[in-house]
Parts: sequence; C-alpha cells; structure tokens
Amino acid sequence: MFETLPVLTVLQHDPDVPLDRFAAWLEGVETRVVRLDDGAPVPAVDELGAGLLVLGGSQNAYDDERAPWLPATRRLLTDAVAADVPVLGICLGHQLLAAALGGRVEVAPPPGRESGVVPVMWRPEAGEDPVLGRAMAAAAPDVAPAGELGGALVPSMHGDAVVELPADGRWLAFSAMYPFQAMRVGSALGVQFHPEASPELLARWAASEGEDAAAVLAQARAQDAHVAPVGRAIAQAFAAQVRVAAETTLAA
Repeated sequence: MFETLPVLTVLQHDPDVPLDRFAAWLEGVETRVVRLDDGAPVPAVDELGAGLLVLGGSQNAYDDERAPWLPATRRLLTDAVAADVPVLGICLGHQLLAAALGGRVEVAPPPGRESGVVPVMWRPEAGEDPVLGRAMAAAAPDVAPAGELGGALVPSMHGDAVVELPADGRWLAFSAMYPFQAMRVGSALGVQFHPEASPELLARWAASEGEDAAAVLAQARAQDAHVAPVGRAIAQAFAAQVRVAAETTLAA
C-alpha cells in the first residue's frame, strides 16, 4: 500500500495532443505532465518516478530542428528501457522509441495518412504482452475477419510510420495500411494508434489536417462502444505495470 501514489511522467510534445481520456483511465498513479513544447527540460531517467508515457505530436521522429528536445527524448527512451522502467509510447512516442533503439521510421511513406477509427489485428505475441493482452480481452470479438487471431477498433491519426523494428523488438499488431501498429522492446510498449483519443479530439486532429472532421466525428462516436474499452484496458494495464514497478523499487 502506497502512502502516496506512484509517479508516472508524461512527455507532451504538442498542445493539441494531450492525455485526453487517459487522464481519467490511468488509475492508481499520479501523472506528472512535462510540457516539452513549452520549454520544460527532458527529465533524466532517475527523475521519472515509476514509469514513462510519451505522447504523440505533429513533429516527426527526426524533427530535431523544429523540436530541439527530441534528441534528449530519444536518449531518455534508451535509458528507460536499459533501466527496466515501464514505458508506453503513443504514435510519435512509438516512433521515437523505435528510432531510439535502432529501428527506422519513414516520414510520409507512400500508403499515406491513416486516420479515423481503424481495425488493427493482433499477432500471437500480443496475447503474452502484459498490456495488450488485457486490450485483447476488452476488444469486440467480431472486429477481425474470419480466420484472423482477433483485432480491435482504435483511433488513428498519423502520416509517418515505423518501417523497421529494433533488432530485439517484438511485433504485436498490424493494420491493412501499416504493419507495425504495436511493438514491445523490453519494458517498453509502443503503439502507432491513439488509445487515449476521444471522438472529439480525433475530429479536431482531422480538421487540422484538412479532412472531413464531421465524418470522422460521426464514425468515432458510432464506434466508441468498441473503441473506449480497448483504450481503457491499455491505460489500466499500463498503470498496473507502473504500480508494480514502484512496489518492486520500495521492496528492494
């Protein structure tokens, strides 16, 4: 039993890409948001608390001139995995994780932008994952085509993509447009999709990209009974990892 809640450090790159629904779904932890876009310094690994969550953003994973904090963020991700800190990278966070650990991200690859609510399919390794295993259990059973391992409907909004995993990365999920929708490297999970995003936030992102925001909002609201349980399960399972890490540190 904690006298105070374990701290989860959240790196935010963009004012328009917040924690959104994760703020309520990350149970049993204290979220400390570091606004890198406002000039806050990237923390050192020993300043993280019990876990690290790296959000998305409009930058690309190599956009060091536009976002000069990115090199330090990539170094922090490397250090966090080496220190066995629970990490969750979302969209840009997923791409930064891959780039930091020896994978490769392609900026504006030929398939184009993946946006709206999309189906992702699980690979066998996802069932063994401490976070995505719970997401699989929360997903609607009829999302994947017959014969597939199963899948989930998730919010998506990205134009860049991981095209090579780190050498020791485990491939966990794919979509029709992009193969590397989720990966695990040691203590870190990266997801290309946006489990934290509400229908309203997804629609605002669509509007900023010149897409039909009303259509995206209608689709997301219509599918939210399937989408929200998956996002909530990811948040809760990751928060549980952070609590276990904190307990292990206290017991050491």
